[in-house]
Amino acid sequence: MITALADSVRRLTVDHLHVVGDIYDRGPYPDKIIDRLISMPSVDVQWGNHDIIWMATLAGSPLAMMNVIRISSRYGNLDILEDSYGINLRPLIEYAERYYEPSPAFAPRLTEGEYLSQEECDLLNKLQQATAILQFKLESQLIARRPDFHLEERDVLHFINYDEKRISLKGKQYDLQEFQAPTVDPVQPEQLSAEEEILLKKLLKNFKASQKLKKHIDFLLEKGSMYLSYNGNLLIHGCLPLHENGDFKCFRLEGEAYSGRELLDLFEDHVRKSLAHPDVQEDLSTDLLWYLWVGESSSLFGKEAMTTFERYYISDKATHVEKKNPYYRLREEPETICRILKNFGMDEKGHIINGHTPVKEKKGEEPIKAGGKLIVIDGGFSKPYQKETGIAGYTLLYNSYGMQLAAHEPFKTIKAAVEDGSDIVSVKRLVDRVEERTCVKDTNIGQELLKTIDDLEYLFENYEKY
Repeated sequence: MITALADSVRRLTVDHLHVVGDIYDRGPYPDKIIDRLISMPSVDVQWGNHDIIWMATLAGSPLAMMNVIRISSRYGNLDILEDSYGINLRPLIEYAERYYEPSPAFAPRLTEGEYLSQEECDLLNKLQQATAILQFKLESQLIARRPDFHLEERDVLHFINYDEKRISLKGKQYDLQEFQAPTVDPVQPEQLSAEEEILLKKLLKNFKASQKLKKHIDFLLEKGSMYLSYNGNLLIHGCLPLHENGDFKCFRLEGEAYSGRELLDLFEDHVRKSLAHPDVQEDLSTDLLWYLWVGESSSLFGKEAMTTFERYYISDKATHVEKKNPYYRLREEPETICRILKNFGMDEKGHIINGHTPVKEKKGEEPIKAGGKLIVIDGGFSKPYQKETGIAGYTLLYNSYGMQLAAHEPFKTIKAAVEDGSDIVSVKRLVDRVEERTCVKDTNIGQELLKTIDDLEYLFENYEKY
């Protein structure tokens, strides 16, 4: 009864919920989160890069699938795949056990208090290595067939001297640490073996057979988008790619140039096309989902390059750096925000709301930027990020009076939650207060209601004609 009462109160107080991306890969129970979101009466999602890579897997991308399994192995979250979604990974486990030995660089990253046996850790280690090499092979194939993506510098398997175990990156030579590539042909490193071809087909079939996963991806597709204009505010998970001077960064595809809102519309169109035809592989739309994960002009990634290979195999940490798009510097300037809002056909009095990059509040970083015109709401809901942020996430509250940003305290123990209420302590700060209260008619829902009223009045006045 108490639970039902609490749920009723929540439904009455929360009219609509926005989720600004990255439901997946941020903790052990994304499936439970999506089940809860499905039960919400009014909700939308702005896709994050981690959501997209799961969507790409169900769209038929073996490359995305390898990435999903690799990340789940890295953070000890295979239960999501095997138990929550019922995906049989046995063929991959047998393959990894056959070809790989544990390597320190691939030790799983566990959260504080989480324990796995040495045998379990070794298995996750081997799975990471196996999926990483398969990922690099498949990525090499994609790079070759998609010159428009300009990912040539990430074709890492072709830059390796396999005899010396050294790699050449941007004119510099680096030794490879603990590099195992037992299934790579140095002459054709991108080539899959017959065994690997069969393995990938089996795994992809197992993913597609999960009805629960399909239900969740269908929900993300139905309720999600690359961005959302809502009540005068622009919600984008990551960024809008910019040049250093603030101009919108162009992405050229098949002879056409796209930037700003047009670029995000292009990406969304291809996301929907890809998932509409999951049996078609290596098509442009499905490959673009991978680009959204790693591409320099991706609004979801927002960096120059993803250095997965370097982090695993090169000890020089300078190679691990992923340079951010200038957007993350320029979003501190109100002029930048106004220019972006104008590009989306929105009033410059609005706000941009981002997720993607955790705000390191304990180091003094502010989530409210550009004089209150941009708010970053990624504050570390996921436990692994709470050491960086110092808090347990943000919730942005919006009502007729304006906006407030609530910063939440980390959950410690059930006892502390019951006795001290430590899990419900929130520090609120005012983001924006309107001079006149916003009326329902001025909101997105209000506009829909007005349109419905107009339609009903028209039908009432003309019912005899019909």
